[in-house]
Amino acid sequence: MTDQNPSVDVREVALDAATAHNAASAEMEAFLRRVPDVPGLADMAEYANLLAHEEQLRRQRRASAEAMGLRIESFESQ
Repeated sequence: MTDQNPSVDVREVALDAATAHNAASAEMEAFLRRVPDVPGLADMAEYANLLAHEEQLRRQRRASAEAMGLRIESFESQ
């Protein structure tokens, strides 16, 4: 039987989430570089999908970091 360290598993999940979010950000960057000056309906739909995917992965990244004990209550001023 192997000795598993839960903190290593939590860290790996957080690293995987960060990697996935970075990949989604790179996809967004590539889209923004190729989108025409006057976006069409297909461009708007692709942007919406990329944005939603990036946001979903950002939430997963933040949740996994919070599982490691990295918690920030708010970045916004009151």
